[in-house]
Amino acid sequence: MTYETILFEQEGGVARITLNRPDVLNALNFPMYREISDAFDRIAADPSVRAVLLTGTGRAFCSGADLSRSFTIPDGGTIGDGVAEAMHRLINPMVARIAALKKPVIGAINGATAGGGVGVALACDIVIAAKSAYFVQVFGPNLGIVPDIGCTWMVPRLVGRARALGLALTGERLTAEKAADWGLIWCAVEDAELMATAEAMAQKLATGPTTGFGLIKNAITASEHNGFEAQLALEAESQRRAFNTHDTPEGIAAFLQKRKPVFTGA
Repeated sequence: MTYETILFEQEGGVARITLNRPDVLNALNFPMYREISDAFDRIAADPSVRAVLLTGTGRAFCSGADLSRSFTIPDGGTIGDGVAEAMHRLINPMVARIAALKKPVIGAINGATAGGGVGVALACDIVIAAKSAYFVQVFGPNLGIVPDIGCTWMVPRLVGRARALGLALTGERLTAEKAADWGLIWCAVEDAELMATAEAMAQKLATGPTTGFGLIKNAITASEHNGFEAQLALEAESQRRAFNTHDTPEGIAAFLQKRKPVFTGA
């Protein structure tokens, strides 16, 4: 697939996806939803890719949905029907692919992140933001709509109900540093250090136990709805799978031999 709205490159075990509509602050449109989905499908199917770095071009990470494009209204339906159909068919599957990837995804948030862009950022596993970046949910106070692209699931789980409601109902900007303090993201760094920090993290994770990382992601996600006993059972089954990989015995051997492990991702 030839990409028009994103940049895609792979170097070693790291795939880099860059949202590339800087003239509209990397606003999400239908081609971008499709291209992000395609890129993550490629990554999921390629065992040589062991980590992903997702960022944006220009002064924004993502300004949310491109509202200059109208939604198709189904026959006999309403514009709301068209929006919901597009979300079910195209938008939700895109963000689900990011969150469900069984490989680490690092978000390098280079600037303004608004609306659905917040959901795209938070679908990443480790979010590193430039100190000049900020997060803002413009859905309700500006547009009269509901936060989407995963925001109503991610934000309250990361920062709690009170802060999630405050952000959604007021539309106030949350600085990168406060987002880190609240636990919404992993960390905030100086602007000049963002890409180097994110690249170093991606490279580190790309040399790790990729299958084990996927099991960790699955277990943490499952803990949101599992009871304690169910989570203990999941941990046992996850360890069964981990110990049957190549990387866990290698990690144990390296630990006992006091050397650096050499993980293959298998």
